[in-house]
Amino acid sequence: MQYLHTMVRITDVDASLDFYCNKLGLREIRRMDSEQGRYTLIFLAAPDDVGRASSDDKAPMLELTYNWDPEAYAGGRNFGHLAFRVDDIYATCQRLMDGGVTINRPPRDGRMAFVKSPDEISIELLQKGDSLAPAEPWSSMENTGSW
Repeated sequence: MQYLHTMVRITDVDASLDFYCNKLGLREIRRMDSEQGRYTLIFLAAPDDVGRASSDDKAPMLELTYNWDPEAYAGGRNFGHLAFRVDDIYATCQRLMDGGVTINRPPRDGRMAFVKSPDEISIELLQKGDSLAPAEPWSSMENTGSW
């Protein structure tokens, strides 16, 4: 058995690609449009997985599904969350904040943070290796909303 991908439905391709690629840092691996099914599939991979994902599909990917006919999606929180390991959680959160992303659960512990996609999908960010030493402004930052 091999884990392939996680699929999330999106409502706005441009906003989702801006969040997942430009702000979070994922890379688009491939895209498929289905005229008959009236949907677009966009597969993304984390930078450290891009080579494996594009060559032999052995790396886990995120599949963004855009249905061409409008639908209302709710329950991003009951989906659970996507998790990504990052080299520097403080730098990642700062880059996201600078890009206009709300840090819902700041990395007060130097280890874990949560943000949300434009479609309310919770994204967990985990520090690679040991937790970083507590630092401001993160140590005293309050939670915002839910994650």
